[in-house]
Amino acid sequence: MFWSHSLSTRVEADRAKGPDSVAQAPYCWLMSSDQYEAVHAPISETEARDGAEVAGGIMANVERFIQGKREVIELSLTCLLAEGHLLLEDVPGVGKTSLARSLAASLGMSWHRIQFTPDLLPSDVTGVSVFHQGSSRFEFHPGPVFAHIVLADEINRAAPRTQSSLLEVMEERTVTVDGVTHEVPQPFVVIATSNPIEMGGTFPLPEAQLDRFLMAVSVGYPDPAAEVAVLANLQHGVRINSLSPVASPEIVRELIGRAQRVHVEKAVMDYIVRLTGATRDMRGVLLGASPRGSVGLLRAAQASATVAGRTYVSPADVQRLAVPVLAHRILLTDADATISARSDAIRAAVEQVPVTP
Repeated sequence: MFWSHSLSTRVEADRAKGPDSVAQAPYCWLMSSDQYEAVHAPISETEARDGAEVAGGIMANVERFIQGKREVIELSLTCLLAEGHLLLEDVPGVGKTSLARSLAASLGMSWHRIQFTPDLLPSDVTGVSVFHQGSSRFEFHPGPVFAHIVLADEINRAAPRTQSSLLEVMEERTVTVDGVTHEVPQPFVVIATSNPIEMGGTFPLPEAQLDRFLMAVSVGYPDPAAEVAVLANLQHGVRINSLSPVASPEIVRELIGRAQRVHVEKAVMDYIVRLTGATRDMRGVLLGASPRGSVGLLRAAQASATVAGRTYVSPADVQRLAVPVLAHRILLTDADATISARSDAIRAAVEQVPVTP
């Protein structure tokens, strides 16, 4: 099943029906074989403009609550459309949780928050099978990971055993408990937060876990004007709960499909491979980006082009996304190197590697 109406037209039609209709509207019209083939063809200019209009509306809605962070909001939406997961590394109080909640509210998607602590168990995340005497069988009780958007708050406070409980669902979009596999809702994204300053009582994420995140982003402090706007919103009673959905899971799935159809020239793919390959040979780098980094950079660039309303990926997309996609995937010889040092290493690789060989 595919959707035959334009995204922006359908969103406007849903808004006219009421605030809840966007999240609930069932877009399930069957297409003919010709229309099916059109869906798998390269994205058209009309589809690109339509997708950019919807993406712009989503970001504008999030900005009603998250002030002065347009770039972070755009990266978060890009990560979602690339079917990736997002790691927010920053100090407390800069809006990491609010960003995840605002995004979920704007997309009309379910979301669950998991507060990671040292005593959190894997079953607290994935769910557990409980024996019911009346039916004489085990019944699965889903954990909080069963949502479209899962906020893993302070993920580095949980023990490695609990952190690893997310590995399967982040890669396969499934959870296996007692030998039975359960699918999570689609689209699905994990937005994890980590405090890089306070290290007492924390467990650094292993490389296998870090590599599962498509992007690692720092929110940063707002500028004075944006911070004043935050206070003004608080004074006027603006709350996350007041955000109405401007899209739906079905519309997000279609945007994801369009992102996958964005054209990528072979020369751009070659540039991506040379850029990630350069991180493996740089001085001061102990472990460079893996091929998963190349795949992630390609998918993120396609999603970024979708948000921008283009039908193709440009080298500028790759360069802009290199730091958020690759920096957390490399290890420096200096064991105490910060995320800022790793970001500088990726910027140096971007400067050293020419777009054309």
